[in-house]
Amino acid sequence: MQTKLTIALSGNPNAGKSTVFNAITGARQHIANYPGVTVEKKYGSVVHKGREIDVVDLPGTYSLTAYSIEEIVARDFLINEKPDLVIDIVDASNLDRNLYLAVQFKELGIPLVIALNMIDLAESKNIVIDHRKLSDLLGVPVVPMVARANKGIKELLDKVVETAQTDSKWEPSIISYGMDVDQALSKVEDIIKKSSVFDMKYPPRWRALKCLEGDRLMVELLKQDPALAPRIDTVCRRIFKHITATHDVEPEAIIADHRYGYITGITKRAVNRKIELRLNMSDKIDKVLTNRMMGPIFMIAILYGIYLFTFWVSEIPIHWFELFFDYLKGVIVLIVPEGTLQSIIISGVIDGMGGVLGFVPLIMFMFFSIAIMEDSGYMARVAYMLDRVLRWFGLHGNSVMALIISGGISGGCAVPGVMATRTLRDPKERIATILVLPFMNCGAKLPVYAVLIAAFFANHQAGVMFLMTILSWTFALFAAKLIRSTILRGTKTPFVMELPPYRCPTFRGLLIHTWERTWEYIKKAGTVILGFSIIIWAMMTYPGISKEQAEYFERQQNRLAFSFLASTYVKGTFDDIKDIKDIKEINHFFDSFTGETEKNVIAPGENTREDTIYNVAKAAYFLKEGSEKTEFRYRNIASGYLKYRSQKDNLNRQQKQIALQGTIAGWLGKRLETITRPLGFDYRTNIALVGGFAAKEVIISTLGTAYSLGAMDSGENRSLSLKLKKDPAWNPLTAFTLIIFTMLYVPCFVTVICIKKESSWAWAGFSIVFNLSVAYFVSLIIRQLGLVSGIGI
Repeated sequence: MQTKLTIALSGNPNAGKSTVFNAITGARQHIANYPGVTVEKKYGSVVHKGREIDVVDLPGTYSLTAYSIEEIVARDFLINEKPDLVIDIVDASNLDRNLYLAVQFKELGIPLVIALNMIDLAESKNIVIDHRKLSDLLGVPVVPMVARANKGIKELLDKVVETAQTDSKWEPSIISYGMDVDQALSKVEDIIKKSSVFDMKYPPRWRALKCLEGDRLMVELLKQDPALAPRIDTVCRRIFKHITATHDVEPEAIIADHRYGYITGITKRAVNRKIELRLNMSDKIDKVLTNRMMGPIFMIAILYGIYLFTFWVSEIPIHWFELFFDYLKGVIVLIVPEGTLQSIIISGVIDGMGGVLGFVPLIMFMFFSIAIMEDSGYMARVAYMLDRVLRWFGLHGNSVMALIISGGISGGCAVPGVMATRTLRDPKERIATILVLPFMNCGAKLPVYAVLIAAFFANHQAGVMFLMTILSWTFALFAAKLIRSTILRGTKTPFVMELPPYRCPTFRGLLIHTWERTWEYIKKAGTVILGFSIIIWAMMTYPGISKEQAEYFERQQNRLAFSFLASTYVKGTFDDIKDIKDIKEINHFFDSFTGETEKNVIAPGENTREDTIYNVAKAAYFLKEGSEKTEFRYRNIASGYLKYRSQKDNLNRQQKQIALQGTIAGWLGKRLETITRPLGFDYRTNIALVGGFAAKEVIISTLGTAYSLGAMDSGENRSLSLKLKKDPAWNPLTAFTLIIFTMLYVPCFVTVICIKKESSWAWAGFSIVFNLSVAYFVSLIIRQLGLVSGIGI
């Protein structure tokens, strides 16, 4: 007897398979209430009663017929890896439908244990299941359990070990499908057994059954024997024509009917249903939340409420993050000498990566809200209601989940969204869905929105973010309509979606889901974004300003300094000035006194910049002379210093911008201005958008670096939102145009690679060109309408 076991977890979507996997292995996997969340095999292990057990979590699937990628992955693993045992997770409240997969396992001959999950939910619906009777009738062990409450997990593992000790072999079960189908199965089975080409991984009867069901992969495998394949094809065609003529249905439907008849015969003897005329709780809620009139209203209200909650609860934490990064920059200024190292730490790392990390609270609370929608079951209702809309725009109902995963409610990612399109059978519907997924508001775009909304729409943050959600869906759907009406014309395929029951999310589950997604965001900021921030810092630093330009600005600074001294007679106020270095001491003297003066010297009602400088000058003169002079003297010094600092700041700003324009990134940004000038974007925004092709968060890190390198004062600690707000080149119209452009333009690099893997380089290239064209022309229209109407200028 082997000491190590390999078992596979399988079952219908929403049967609790992922919950059982977590309970057995302690692994952390996303748990949701809509079909198709698990799209890859996941592994874990556990030791029970001295036996090491490897657990493989297969994709949720309704059958073993190769219609979807989930079914193919599950079936290939079972056939090729041949686990010692399969645990079929069955929803006890929907027993007939869930046992359909179990019957197919029996036909394949897989050693099986049925985990009768959610037995409490079945009892709440007055469904009483005799699990012992059910076990006898099916001929496999049946273990009742409630995985969410961790009830029955130990008993399940006990049964797994007990069953494995019997050295169970693969023994296919025989089910009758009526005389016509049975005769055809026998003929095809006999032909398959005579073949020396076909491998014996598949039981001959099961392979014949799949041939009659029209399983495309199995039909292709049968063509491996060119001598026998035509005979098999002839039998299959004959039985297809005969059954279609006599029953007016295809053989696949007859086979499914007999399977369900077999299941009904078992459940009638093992299940007692107390018939009641009342609706269960989920049905009552759905009569309101999925109502044709009230449902969309509630959905919009819930989504708007999520944005209100997210911005309200994250406002203070975001401010804490800003204070922390400001403090960090102050510390760096004190301990790191001015130069390249200080610049890369402050402008490259803190202002770059910090601009992205500063919005961790907003991202976290957004993910928390979405987790509530998913775990409660409401996300499936959103998909159900949106399906009605998608049909008109030429998309399949299964496209809903791909769009939502990509950020249809905000905070998703286009990469898993592209992979989720594998459930779409029609290739045209699948490609059309893939092409519009980048229009969704993925989590990477949220920091861009948050910075610009905080700067220019601070009084309507939730409303603007909600508007972005509506606009992203609008652009995506109309783009889909355009694509499906032109290059990807085709008929629409039918769609059926299961609505799982409402469940109360567990606080622990919500925290796990929120932290998993937030941690992925943080890791991305600490790796990809940090790397690109440093690269872009280098591109925005070198080669920089020329020696001649630097000397020119130094001469201008000296001219301003001496002009200030001459005009205000400061020379008599301080010690004799021997060289220009003393100007820095004067600046430092004024600046160091400003903070204290604002706290202690300025009287109420005098809180202006001129009053501050005046009091500094007054204090300085008093310290030097030992007595007060005329009021005019102090005002003269204050006025002169204000003028000097204003001119000095303007000169510094010019020098920084010329230095930035002289870099590699500046050169590229200036060249792109010819194209982006009609949109209102300058070279710094262009640099950010180019960096955004790597990852959309890089837009914020690049803007943070650009405005840090271009700041008037290296010690200036202001948030990026405040810097943009005070920049004369920016206004609400420019900000809104950039938001729309960011929403629509090219998908990130990883998404493009994913599109290529799921389709081809041709469609990946088309996605880049299509999205960029839509983004440019839509943004251009918005910009020009704003200029004509005067809105947001």
